[in-house]
Amino acid sequence: MYYILMADIIKSSIRQGDTLMEDFKALVVDTNKAYKKHILSPLTITLGDEFQGVAKGAREAIELILALEEKIIKNQLDFKLRYVLNYGEIDTPLNKKNAHEMLGKGLTSARKQLNAMKKSKERFWVNLKNKEHNNLLSKALLIYQSFVDDWTAKQQKIAAVFLTESDYKTVAKTLDKDISSTWRREKSLKIKEYFALKELILDLIK
Repeated sequence: MYYILMADIIKSSIRQGDTLMEDFKALVVDTNKAYKKHILSPLTITLGDEFQGVAKGAREAIELILALEEKIIKNQLDFKLRYVLNYGEIDTPLNKKNAHEMLGKGLTSARKQLNAMKKSKERFWVNLKNKEHNNLLSKALLIYQSFVDDWTAKQQKIAAVFLTESDYKTVAKTLDKDISSTWRREKSLKIKEYFALKELILDLIK
């Protein structure tokens, strides 16, 4: 039984192909390097706009998801990902070099769920060993989605700096903005609430 992570790009067919794929590949490569210790089988692009991988555990998988979301914001990438985290079977030997050439019910059900989600606006789906965690994490991730998806492209540029420099005074210097207006931005973007929610999500699977 493994923690299988899959994701695909939402509405990839209506976006510019070359730029989209370059950004997507760079995101996957960067995440694999930065979170190598979290991964049993690296995030591997399988169908052009989709990746799959295997995390060491539930917490590591959630940390990967949150890291991907923040990298998309920080790099101001013009796409959103839809995620499936499934605790399931892999019958073939685990491929530690890339997530190809593996078979099992866990992978099949994860891909089936990822396809089913195309009919929904929700971007996160989890099926973990602990069923209580499923319910709580699903609710928390739905709230998380409401935070990041409500930020406009202009707001994301500011939020990206807050994700790196949490103090509004430092953010003001970085953006060359007035301190009071940056403080108001922190409030309107609900930055403190974002970090509290992120901490809560991780606390749910300690």
